[in-house]
Amino acid sequence: MSGDARRRRGIATVSLSGTLDDKLDAAARAGFDGVEIFEGDLVSAPWSPGEVRGRLSELGLTADLYQPFRDYEAVAPVTLAANLRRAEAKFDVMEQLGATTMLVCSNVAEDAFDDDDLAAEQLHQLAERASERGLRIAYEALAWGRHVSEYDHSWRIVERADHLALGVCLDSFHILSRGTDLATIGEIPGEKIFFLQLADAPRLRMDVLQWSRHYRCFPGQGGFDLPHFLAAVLRAGYRGPLSLEVFNDVFRRADPDRMAIDAMRSLLLLEEATHARTGAAPARSPALDVSGALPAAPALRGYAFTELVADPAELDATEGLLTALGFRAAGRHRFKPVTRWRAGTANVLVNAASDEDPHIAAIAVETADPARSAQRAKALLAPMLARERGPVEADLAAVAAPDETAVFFCRSDAEDAESWLTDFAPLPAQAASGPALVTGIDHLALSQPFDFFDEAALFYRAILGLELHDNRELASPDGLVRSRAVSNLDGSVRLALNVPLLAGDDTAGPQHIALATDDALNAARRLRGQGVALLEISENYYADLAARVDLEPELLRTMSELGVLYDRDGHGELLHFYTAMVGSRLFIEVVERRGAYEGYGAVNAPVRMAAQRAPSPLPNHTEQPRRRAVSAMPSSTLQGMRS
Repeated sequence: MSGDARRRRGIATVSLSGTLDDKLDAAARAGFDGVEIFEGDLVSAPWSPGEVRGRLSELGLTADLYQPFRDYEAVAPVTLAANLRRAEAKFDVMEQLGATTMLVCSNVAEDAFDDDDLAAEQLHQLAERASERGLRIAYEALAWGRHVSEYDHSWRIVERADHLALGVCLDSFHILSRGTDLATIGEIPGEKIFFLQLADAPRLRMDVLQWSRHYRCFPGQGGFDLPHFLAAVLRAGYRGPLSLEVFNDVFRRADPDRMAIDAMRSLLLLEEATHARTGAAPARSPALDVSGALPAAPALRGYAFTELVADPAELDATEGLLTALGFRAAGRHRFKPVTRWRAGTANVLVNAASDEDPHIAAIAVETADPARSAQRAKALLAPMLARERGPVEADLAAVAAPDETAVFFCRSDAEDAESWLTDFAPLPAQAASGPALVTGIDHLALSQPFDFFDEAALFYRAILGLELHDNRELASPDGLVRSRAVSNLDGSVRLALNVPLLAGDDTAGPQHIALATDDALNAARRLRGQGVALLEISENYYADLAARVDLEPELLRTMSELGVLYDRDGHGELLHFYTAMVGSRLFIEVVERRGAYEGYGAVNAPVRMAAQRAPSPLPNHTEQPRRRAVSAMPSSTLQGMRS
């Protein structure tokens, strides 16, 4: 992709929430060059088309497309006459807007004829009238078109119509949702591809119209191979803008500024991925100097630390739990009420300057180049966080994730003068009470507000260079939870993002830190021996596990006694267990991966979520259960455990 014209970026107003004014402002602030004016947005706006044109000029935007013009071609003469009158009225609007291209969708009406010659003849008439005004017609095959539903079919009609003012619009959703072979794109002359619309979507089995109207998303958030598609269009010689057209129920209720930034971030990531495949010109961010390409994501080497905040009422419980897990207080911040706790390679910072329930407030990744990581984050429009620093405190760059979790970029090399470790005064070494229970941080699980989920997944993928894994739907007592994992290639940085499937609750439940261990059974036994409240698991789970998986009876019995859960995949096994809640927002998971197990124990998540709910007593139940299910850890549970 060379030259400024190929780098122009646009977005359809229908992709964003709010009034037309809100949408235009958000698009401009996010750095877009132009917009597709959706007819419904203009019809409901208080401004005249001429006033909209003036507003576009003020914001530095262009009207790249006016759309949609529906049910035009392959119709009876009387219908054609009415359609041409309608088109002339729209041409008047376009001239006032300053838009030079109109999108014509393939006909979906029941009375449309299955006649390519007639469709070509009537599109030629429309193009002739458009050309008299200096306008163009971009013909698009809707995936649910009555007779024309494939892009190669629309191209054959355009080719047959043979008019300079008539070309095709290629829409990634309409093409990829049908699985149409992309080979024909290379047969379309670049100058006849009048417009390109980009959208991703999750892989769903449903009516394509409903799929399109409700579930499209920005590139990189779904399951389509958009870099492959975009590369094919660019090889054909397309020179117009890269424009997003997304219909999504969640996006259209979310803040338009957030969504516009998310949209721009998705385009930058798509351009980067396409460059990697084709060698096309690299992506350039509107947040950087025009000569600066989007910096590549530096390699990550795990987590530097995870920061918890804890209110005074839960501080002892939080630090007591860390002590029981084998963490030792290794340092105290020189300027802030923050203690560094360490076990194996895991660092957990506990920040006592809070009146909130314990939760994960910040994560820090070990990056080969913190400065480049920060520059990439800035280029991808991540909000940089201002930090109050002491006179010799390390200058760490941090950005805010969509849910406001702070993400730091670090190097922990002891000889590095900018290492965050120098901010902590060492505490006296403490003798270990036994073999280490914890070797490091396996993964973090972060619950997201309902309309932040896709944005969060794209954020971590783009900023940190992580890979997205498949969506999962998990059954909780309060409804379905959608979960998606992101990780780097070696698994040293893993995140699980969770959100309720339906709007209502703010998040999909509490957050947790998953700590790695070499021996989950021994770790659970030792923690129970110290009086640590672990999550109680129903005997029904182990009966079902015995029926599903061929495990040694003694292992099953031990797992049942300790509350350890099990999973396996084609690469290895997982043994894991959970502590009870600390406050209402945080718990700890302890994870043992055997072999090359790649998952997160998602099959056991419904069991965990049910166990975290207080049990309902049975009628006339007089016997005590085998173990009491614990839904929350009282602050006093671990009093006195701290070293």
